[in-house]
Amino acid sequence: MATTDRQATTLALAHALSAAERGLAVIPLSRSKLPALRSPHRDDPVPSPCHGACGRLGHGVYDASSDPDRIRELFAAAPWATGYGIACGLPPHHLIGLDLDVKTGTDSSAALRELALRHLFTIPPTVVVVTPSGGRHLWLSGPPEAVVPNSAGRLAPGIDIRGAGGYLVGPGSRTDQGVYAAAPGSAHLAPAPCPRSLLRLLLPPPRTHHPVPAAAGGHGQGLVQFVLAAHEGQRNTRLFWAACRAYEDGIGPALVAPLVDAALHTGLSEREARTTIASAARMTGHRP
Repeated sequence: MATTDRQATTLALAHALSAAERGLAVIPLSRSKLPALRSPHRDDPVPSPCHGACGRLGHGVYDASSDPDRIRELFAAAPWATGYGIACGLPPHHLIGLDLDVKTGTDSSAALRELALRHLFTIPPTVVVVTPSGGRHLWLSGPPEAVVPNSAGRLAPGIDIRGAGGYLVGPGSRTDQGVYAAAPGSAHLAPAPCPRSLLRLLLPPPRTHHPVPAAAGGHGQGLVQFVLAAHEGQRNTRLFWAACRAYEDGIGPALVAPLVDAALHTGLSEREARTTIASAARMTGHRP
């Protein structure tokens, strides 16, 4: 490993341990911003929805810990890590991240201001992390009972939400795009409470429950649960795999609504979910 990479790994571990002192659970990240440890189930004939019960490392955000010894173990297993991710939705902060993007050609900051004016809330002083592209991550703290899903562009164009099952790239991380850094004057702050009116926008609206048809049997329920267990970075992959299995087993049409509902729960949009399922249908020789 190059000296610069060793230095980046050492710095990332130091920053991760510092974040853990604030009660934040972390995982090592590679330069691509993905979890540095690969899944131990990647070569299984049937991918497992395991969240770490097997006792091995490599379960993404489910490996996240604020225990210093555990963090050192994670980084020792991934000496190529140059950054760290901070798990959202976990106590004590129940972190919610507002990712204000600048790469989509939209003014995400203006969109957030417009939402604030329309729904009568203000973002209190809080931790702000500046991304290499010039975007910003705003850290907010949610109430324990609120499970905020991950979403992309649902709140407003250019604004992504990192909630339960997601993570934020921590300040001090070095990626292929550059270094993430805390905005001046914000590093010492704790995540501010999320304004109630904003929280209402972040929570998913009540949806009609689509029970798995009896004709689909237990296998259909297992495929739905497989999709529900997805976290960011694998949602489309899991949905596509489950839909392919459903069509191959002759229960594809019956599982469309339950699979869409499960995908919405993970943070995908209905359009994304239906497009993925339609692709699975075509791949297996069926009409969507």
